[in-house]
Amino acid sequence: MHEEIIRRAQAAINKKPAYGNDIDLEAYLEQVPPREKITSLGELAKGVQERAIHAGVDASMKDRSGSFFMHDQTVIHTTTMQEGLEIMDINDALKKYDWLQDYYFKLVQPDQDKFTAYSATHPVAGYFLRALPGAKIVFPLQACLYMGREGMIQNVHNIIIAEEGSEFHIISGCTSDTHVTSGLHVGISEFYVKDNAKLTFTMVHNWAEKVVVRPRSATKMGKNAVFMSNYVCMTPVKDIQMYPGTVMEGENSIARYNTIVYASPGSHFDLGSKAILKAKGCRAELVARTIAKDGGYVASRGLIQGDVPDTKAHLECHGLLLGSGGVIYAVPELLGHVPGVDLSHEAAVGKIAEEEIQYLMSRGVDADTATALIVRGFLDVDVKGLPPQLQAEMKRTIELGEKSMM
Repeated sequence: MHEEIIRRAQAAINKKPAYGNDIDLEAYLEQVPPREKITSLGELAKGVQERAIHAGVDASMKDRSGSFFMHDQTVIHTTTMQEGLEIMDINDALKKYDWLQDYYFKLVQPDQDKFTAYSATHPVAGYFLRALPGAKIVFPLQACLYMGREGMIQNVHNIIIAEEGSEFHIISGCTSDTHVTSGLHVGISEFYVKDNAKLTFTMVHNWAEKVVVRPRSATKMGKNAVFMSNYVCMTPVKDIQMYPGTVMEGENSIARYNTIVYASPGSHFDLGSKAILKAKGCRAELVARTIAKDGGYVASRGLIQGDVPDTKAHLECHGLLLGSGGVIYAVPELLGHVPGVDLSHEAAVGKIAEEEIQYLMSRGVDADTATALIVRGFLDVDVKGLPPQLQAEMKRTIELGEKSMM
């Protein structure tokens, strides 16, 4: 099986991605020294802890069910605090469970593009997260992918499984050290949400200004499954390209994607989400709020596809331009194959209306505060069903971004 993955990947080693800018892999450092392992997140340097908490990962473990921490290319810490939850290095998990090979590079294909090909043909680390059948994990678990060396490639492969009837929530924080200015993060993530399971995944990016990020993610859903994916990036980054997709194979499954992005001057985003509804009763909602300021660029893509009758989905892309020279390119797509599908989209790109600012100023608010209030209202996405701990993390992350934005 592994040989077949390598063979397919080698055939695509120079295959350019379908979207976004091409990147020279040879410009980055492939091999870095290993990091020392730790017994608790409290052993992390204070500066590392501060960067991690800005990506939603709290070393105090307050209101957490477990933790995973990967520093450069080394998994330095894993801990589980609740029965029914597994948190492991993906390499250890592949050695422990022979059946896990049936989940590895099954949703994301190794020959998709040069980045998946690189991941399949080079040493990799990452997390294996699994909620056992029927387990209800109340507090979220947290996983941090931390880049601490200048100019390196961080090669990650994650597998997440919500077994039948289980429920758990993940905060995945990706960040880099304060002295790191550039690097490349390649991340493969495969999600399996089985019958009657619920999985909430909140990813927070807090990279450096010259870091390039290439996540490749896919999800498979069973009957009555619920998958919620939240993505937040409110800090400068050089280039991010991702287009995660969900194949909804089980009847009455529900998928929701929420994307909140701020493209500061010099930042380039090409992102989106897609849902393929392949069973009766499936429902999907894809919502994006994007802001571009003074030269920032956002391509906001979205695709919903209905393959069978009695399916319903909505796609919403709203963009806000601040300053001058920013670009937002909204690309909503609807694809219906049969009668009985109900697919809709709403897309809008614009700037803050001057009358809105004038109205607030007439109530005694200065211009900068008025702008900040309007931006905050624009980013206030109602994330249905999100646990209070995750809602608080998203709100805090967005507020931090608002300060830098203004």
